[in-house]
Amino acid sequence: MTEARRLTYPRKGPEFARALAFSDGLFAISMTLLVVGITVPTLTDGDSVHELAEALNDLTSNFVSFFVSFAVIGRYWVAHHTYFAQLESLDRALIALNLVYLAFIAFLPFPTALLGTYFENPLSIVIYAVNVALVSGMEVVLFRHAYRAGLLKQTIPLNVYRWGAAMSLSPVVLFLLSVPVAFVDTGLAVTTWLLVIPVGVLGSRWAPEGADELLVG
Repeated sequence: MTEARRLTYPRKGPEFARALAFSDGLFAISMTLLVVGITVPTLTDGDSVHELAEALNDLTSNFVSFFVSFAVIGRYWVAHHTYFAQLESLDRALIALNLVYLAFIAFLPFPTALLGTYFENPLSIVIYAVNVALVSGMEVVLFRHAYRAGLLKQTIPLNVYRWGAAMSLSPVVLFLLSVPVAFVDTGLAVTTWLLVIPVGVLGSRWAPEGADELLVG
């Protein structure tokens, strides 16, 4: 344990700042890349309002997938920001786990483009849902490591820890639940993802005392 402690990086140190800057930069790039999957339509008559309107209508699924993914990554950035705000220090294991977490964030533009292009294909829904579920699952892994390794600014009561882990696991359940639904109706499967909002609201109301600034969003 003493040796592990020597490998921690304090909050005010350059290593902590580099890890945070790298994370923020990757979030920003991933959110920007989402729009790359939406290409400007090619028209036979560039002056035709009707043709342009039809072409844009054909891109509806691309627009939907973009805004859904922008909201999803934005939510994870807020949670990640809150998480880092509660850390007193980092260790090498947390840095490695954070890289795994960021890998799934960086991959998200691909299933977003896939979803926008093949919205009616259940497999595109499955790939997207599994990707998001993995991100939420990694939130729990990061939280658990920081909690057990004593990297937090303050000690969190066990009931608050369990509540926080449950809150981060709820998107995992909902997105995986949409997988079988996708083979029945892809639109209904995507609607299932919206349940994350009311579940989050209800979870906040049931938060135990001391959970106001919990790091897991």
